Amino acid sequence: MWRVRGDPGYVALVRTVDGRTRHYGDFYGLPGTDSATAPLMLVWGNCQAEAVRTLVSSPHDTPYQTVRVPPVHELEAADLPHVERLLRRTAVLVSQPVRAGYRSLPIGTDDLRALLPAGAQVIRWPVIRYAGLHPFQIIVRHPSEPSAVPAGVPYHDLRTVLAVAQGHNESDPWDVEVTDENLRRAADLSVSELVRREHRDTDVAISDVLAPAGRHAAHTINHPGNMVLVELARRILDAAGVDGAVREPDRVLLGGVRAPLDPRVLRALGLDGPPVPHWVVDGVDLDPDEVHRVHMRWYAEHPEFIDAALTRHDERIRVLGLAS
Repeated sequence: MWRVRGDPGYVALVRTVDGRTRHYGDFYGLPGTDSATAPLMLVWGNCQAEAVRTLVSSPHDTPYQTVRVPPVHELEAADLPHVERLLRRTAVLVSQPVRAGYRSLPIGTDDLRALLPAGAQVIRWPVIRYAGLHPFQIIVRHPSEPSAVPAGVPYHDLRTVLAVAQGHNESDPWDVEVTDENLRRAADLSVSELVRREHRDTDVAISDVLAPAGRHAAHTINHPGNMVLVELARRILDAAGVDGAVREPDRVLLGGVRAPLDPRVLRALGLDGPPVPHWVVDGVDLDPDEVHRVHMRWYAEHPEFIDAALTRHDERIRVLGLAS
């Protein structure tokens, strides 16, 4: 366990340091990590937050330090003293909208706002989800297992969900017919939903960048491409009053998992370039047919996710013309 002594900024290590702890060494205050006292720009949110942090810290003349922190869905009660230590010197909190008491911890945006020093700035940016390139891809949660995801790839496919719901076997055809117009409507629906959440919850918007980014907008429904992330970082720094150009990253920031690109989608959206017929997960190609079969077996053990998917994504099903 960790123990905080005397000076609130001092944290002593009294257990073996594992790889994850070293990865977030500044967050945990490990000996030998950066102990700078410059004003902090704390970037807070899900898996998109680390990519954004990398970019907002890239200008050479930024007045702020940033610290790599775990995504909110990985935080535990034992991490709270480290969160509070960082908040004490945070000048700008750059946060996705995280509900108060998230995962029964005081780590929501408003929870953190209450602990900020007087005069600290809060800039809220959206959780980016864009289904225009991947209209059948969905994310499904169920209260019985909030963090459970299918084997193979951690996304659900409406076509597989419908195949299970309709009693199909693994060997049955599973693709569906969909018109170009319905694919365009699904893309518009995705953007309009993000616009709605931006107006309700955020200070910085990015929805207007998704369609112009074309095939580079996203790798999966919740992993935006570099083009989108760089523009988001520019807007965040502008809101914070920070001059200096965001440097283009030398790597793909959220490209560990890349979904197939259907030729029907490219045609419907008028996008150039070849389709992508397979998944790519950590550099390994995965056949969508095999992913489909693996997911059907997973649903046999987790049938509650079928109803959850059909209920949560009923509008997408309708817009795509897949409702029976």
